[in-house]
Amino acid sequence: MEKILEVKNISKKYQSKEGEILALKNITFKVEKGEFVSIIGPSGCGKSTLLSIIAGLEDKTSGEIYIEGEKVEGISPKVGYMLQRDCLLEWRNILSNTMFGLDIKRNKNKETKAYVEELLKKYDLYDFKDKYPSELSGGMRQRAALIRTLAVKPKILLLDEAFSALDYQTRIMVTNDIYNILREEHITTIMVTHDISEAISMSDRVIVLNARPGSVKDIHKIEFNIENRNPLNCRESPKFSQYFNTLWKELGVDE
Repeated sequence: MEKILEVKNISKKYQSKEGEILALKNITFKVEKGEFVSIIGPSGCGKSTLLSIIAGLEDKTSGEIYIEGEKVEGISPKVGYMLQRDCLLEWRNILSNTMFGLDIKRNKNKETKAYVEELLKKYDLYDFKDKYPSELSGGMRQRAALIRTLAVKPKILLLDEAFSALDYQTRIMVTNDIYNILREEHITTIMVTHDISEAISMSDRVIVLNARPGSVKDIHKIEFNIENRNPLNCRESPKFSQYFNTLWKELGVDE
């Protein structure tokens, strides 16, 4: 497979009243094109900080980020980022919201608008294009937020606890929808989550970080060998509980 992202020896230090704090230490991993990789670890281990560094939203203390073989400093147009909240603008309708990234980049034209409308039709939101975010369900809002991110055609999508604001039942259904969309669009994805089940059901690999300073403890390959794999049928597989128990113990939850 083709390598699309390389994170090389990333470290991050903060200055505080108590002195220097090492948040991340020598984080190194690679992501192949089209992969879905999750990052899990104890609270405070620097998962979201690492994602922000990859996105170029936060400075690293040392180390290097490469995207498609090119060293990246700062924000890259090849990276899309979805946060915990959908951040849809309540005064814009759904069509306008999904084109917001194009407005920011001043890249709204006949071709890009047609692409957004195609995504809305493909993922059952076109009939709601004139509605406002308050008129949509949580799951539909998340789909709209994803389409807004995909509209600028990122090579890599970063998800930072993107489903944590949803109730449990909605969250399971939305992760299934989002997973299918990302597979259909061949988007390489890196997700930070506290939810072990979510990581297992969606990922090709799961990276486990140690407690602060965050460093790579282990990387697990997730294989279900299920035809038409999706998060719902992964949760029903006998292998699911095996992966869950392994990651549960690795996180030290039983200690």
